Amino acid sequence: MSQAPTHSHTPETTGRPAGGPPRPEIPDLSEKGGMKDGQPQKLNERLFMQLLAYTFCENSKALGQAMSAAGVEGVVYEHVSDPRGVAILTYNKDPNFFIDTLRPLLHREPFKSLAPQPQFTMMGRTYSLGYEPNLEDTLFERPRRTALNPAWPWAVWYPLRRSGTFERLSKEEQMVILREHGTIGMAFGAGDFAHDIRLDCRGLDVNDNDFVVGLLGKELFPLSAVVQSMRKTQQTALYLTNLGPFWVGRAVWQSGM
Repeated sequence: MSQAPTHSHTPETTGRPAGGPPRPEIPDLSEKGGMKDGQPQKLNERLFMQLLAYTFCENSKALGQAMSAAGVEGVVYEHVSDPRGVAILTYNKDPNFFIDTLRPLLHREPFKSLAPQPQFTMMGRTYSLGYEPNLEDTLFERPRRTALNPAWPWAVWYPLRRSGTFERLSKEEQMVILREHGTIGMAFGAGDFAHDIRLDCRGLDVNDNDFVVGLLGKELFPLSAVVQSMRKTQQTALYLTNLGPFWVGRAVWQSGM
């Protein structure tokens, strides 16, 4: 009796080792933008930004001088509600910077004698949405320009977390909700009232928040007004489970562009 032909499948044809489960698909972790010069934009880099808050500071300008002497770019803010409160904003493409460069600096004066306020620590990374016309500017230059603009010294920094319900919505439904939110931000930006820095902090935030937002502008009231306006959006009213704490202050030192 003739036997039916057998077909052997190698790991290459089945996508899995012999006798094992299918090989997992390796994720593409690069940031992606829109087409530029006929080619899709991709960058496997992003900017990490961190806000550290302190109190018991008697000379806030000395912090900026120390950062400048160490070659560390960033901003020093004075807290609007704490007469001795300050915060420093720093950033780098390489997260090793925060351990290898910033950490030793903060172990020396004038930082050493300050009292940290870890409840206000915020850290995140820039990210793309996939349609940006200039991906490099979105990830690196725009956040830096916004933070260092001397015409926009006032700042409101806060984290937020979306609900699991939002994550279960379709991409189309999410875009409608986010577009409503974004329209308000663009209107305030067009009027030079408020400008934002948006960071993804998932996996980086001690309280499991999703994003860190910095609102910056020439005056404080418009920054409060944009938060008030966004309270009425679907995202804020229906799909946020956490908003804040808010850290509010004004820049006393910004590194040179």
